[in-house]
Amino acid sequence: MEGKKQTHQFKTEVQQLMNIIINSLYSHKEIFLRELVSNASDALDKLRFKSQTDSHIMGTDVDMKIKITRDKKKNTLEISDNGIGMTYDEVVENIGTIAKSGTAGFLDAVGAAKNPGAVTPELIGQFGVGFYSAFIVAKKVTLTTRAAGSEKGCRWESAGDGSYTIEEFDKKTRGTTITLQLKKADKDDQDFTDEWTIRSIIKRHSDFVAYPIVMDVEKTEPVLDAEGKPENDKTTKVIREETLNSMKAIWTKDKKDVSEEEHSEFYQHISHDWNPPLANIHLKLEGTTEYSAILYIPSKAPFDLFSHDQKHGIQLYSKRVFIMENCKELMPQYLAFVKGVVDAPDLNLNVSREILQQDALVRNIKKNLVKKVLELLASMEQEKYETFYKEFAYIFKAGVSQDFENKEKIADLLRYKTTKSDGKWVSLKDYVARMSPDQKDIYYITGENLTSLANSPHLEALKEKDIEVLLMTDPVDEWAIRDLHEFEKKTFKSAEKGDLDLDKKDDKKKEEYSTLFDFFKANLAEKVKDVKLSTHLKNSVACLSGGDYDMSAYMEKILKASGQEVPPSKRVLELNMDHPLLVKIKKIFEKDKEADALKDYSTFLYDMAVVSEGGKLDDPSRFNKMIGNLTDGAIAQ
Repeated sequence: MEGKKQTHQFKTEVQQLMNIIINSLYSHKEIFLRELVSNASDALDKLRFKSQTDSHIMGTDVDMKIKITRDKKKNTLEISDNGIGMTYDEVVENIGTIAKSGTAGFLDAVGAAKNPGAVTPELIGQFGVGFYSAFIVAKKVTLTTRAAGSEKGCRWESAGDGSYTIEEFDKKTRGTTITLQLKKADKDDQDFTDEWTIRSIIKRHSDFVAYPIVMDVEKTEPVLDAEGKPENDKTTKVIREETLNSMKAIWTKDKKDVSEEEHSEFYQHISHDWNPPLANIHLKLEGTTEYSAILYIPSKAPFDLFSHDQKHGIQLYSKRVFIMENCKELMPQYLAFVKGVVDAPDLNLNVSREILQQDALVRNIKKNLVKKVLELLASMEQEKYETFYKEFAYIFKAGVSQDFENKEKIADLLRYKTTKSDGKWVSLKDYVARMSPDQKDIYYITGENLTSLANSPHLEALKEKDIEVLLMTDPVDEWAIRDLHEFEKKTFKSAEKGDLDLDKKDDKKKEEYSTLFDFFKANLAEKVKDVKLSTHLKNSVACLSGGDYDMSAYMEKILKASGQEVPPSKRVLELNMDHPLLVKIKKIFEKDKEADALKDYSTFLYDMAVVSEGGKLDDPSRFNKMIGNLTDGAIAQ
C-alpha cells in the first residue's frame, strides 16, 4: 500500500550544490559510482555492527552484498544493498534537505578555489555529498529504501530540477536501491550500462570494499549432455552473478606482500583522496596485545583540516567487522589527519565511545600508533618531511601542548624559518648547534608574515650581535613555545618582550634622559605603562615591547580576531637614545619643558612604534603632518 506522494523543494544550498556537481565534473563522471558504492558499503557496515548486539535484525537475509544492475534498453543503472536502510524521516533528513555542515563546507571550498567551476573528485568525497554525484550522469534518480526492523518502505525521486517527491510504500526487502535514469551519452562519454566499463570503475575505485559487489553478466557456456559432458561445439548463453571486487583486507596481509600500488589504491578507498599518500606504516602486532594497522600520511591537507567538523581518519575494526569510523580514541587531535585502519580482534564488539575511552587495549594501541607515526616523521628524508610540514605544521605543532608524554619528540620535529636561514627550514637542534657559547637563550619573534618579522626593529640589537632569531608566523606557535618553555636546556625568549640585556647599560646617559622619559610617560599615560631606553633598537627611534610575562601583540590580535574578550593592556614604549631625532627632542625639552610641540612629539614617537610593527594609527593624518614637518626641517634645532 502506497502513501500519499508529497512534493518538496530543495533547500537553497542543496540546489547550489547540485548545480555545481552536475555542471562541473566533466572529466570525472565515473566518480558517482564510487560514491554510491561507498554509501552502500557504509549501510552494510552499520547493519553488521548492529547485528552484533541484535541477533534478529538481519532475519533470514544474511548474504550481505552490493548489487549493480544494468539495463541497456531502458538506459538505467541500479545500485542496491541489503544494509541498514532508512526510515521516511531519515530520508528527509539525509537526502531531501541535507542541512548539514558538509554542504556548507563544500560550497565554501568551491568558492575559495581559484577556478570555482573546477570541482574535483576529492571535494565530493571529503564533504560527504556523494549521493548528489548521481545527477552527474542521471536525468532522474529514484531511491527506494526500508530500514531494518521497519515495516514500511520509502520512495524518493528527483530530476535534479529543484524539487523532489517522497512517499511511503510497501517494500518487501530491507536495504536501499538507487535507480539512475541515465542521460543520453555523448559519443565520447563512457557507457555506464556496459559490463567492462562497470568492471573497470569498480576495480579502480572500489576493489577494497569489504562486501561483494556483484553484477549479472552474460556467459557463454557449453551445452551439457545427460551425463554432464559438453556436446561437441554446442554453446548457450546464461546469466551468472559475478563478484567484481577482490575484498582484500590488506591490513591482514604480510607487510612484504603489499605493493605500493595496493597501498595507493587502498588509501584512495578509505580517504577519498586522489593524491597518493606521502608515506605509510604497516603494523601487525602479536602477543599479549594483538592488532593490525595500516596508517597513511597524506601528501595534501584536506579542505576540512581546520573545520570544527573535521574528522579523524582512523577506522576501527574487530576481526574485520567494522566498529566505527572517525575513531578519536586511537589518534590524538594533532594527528587527526592520519588516515588508516586498525583491526583489534580482542576488542569487545558491544562497544560505545564511553567504553572505548576506558579500554586499556585501546589506550595501549593509541600509545603505540602515536610512537610509530612520530618515528616515521623523524626518519623521513628532508624533502619529504618538508612536504609534510608545509601541509600539516599548523595542526601538528599543537601536539606540544596536547601530548605531554611526547613533547620532546614533537619539539625535535619542529621547523622554523630564521633571520639566517635564507628561507629554509631550521630545526631547533640545528639552531642550538649554531649558538655562540655565551648565548643563553633561544630568541624568537611572532607575527603575521616573514617579511615584516625579519625586518622588525625589535631585532636590530640581536642582528648587530649576529644572533639568529626564529621567525614564527603560525598562531599556534605562541602556545607551543609557552608550553615547550625550553629546548636542550636553552630557554625560549621573545625578541619583543622584556630587556634583552645584550650590552652594558650606560647609566649616566640613562639618567640624562630620565626626566624626558617621565614627561613622555605622563603624556602617554592612556597608551603605555612605561617609557624607557631600548635594549632592542640600534637604527630605529621607537618600538613597543611587553614584559616577560605579558601577552604578545600578535597573540592579542589573534584573540580579538576570534571574538574573545581581551583585557585592556598597555605596553612599554622603548626609545633609542642614540637616534638623532630623540637627541633633537631632548634639546627642545631642555630649552623649554613647556613647549607645545613636545606633546606632539611624544605622540609621534608612539605612532612611529605602532607603524614599525604594522599596527593601525588612531590619527593617520596627524602622523603624516608630523612626517612633513620633519621633512621640512620644522623640528626645532
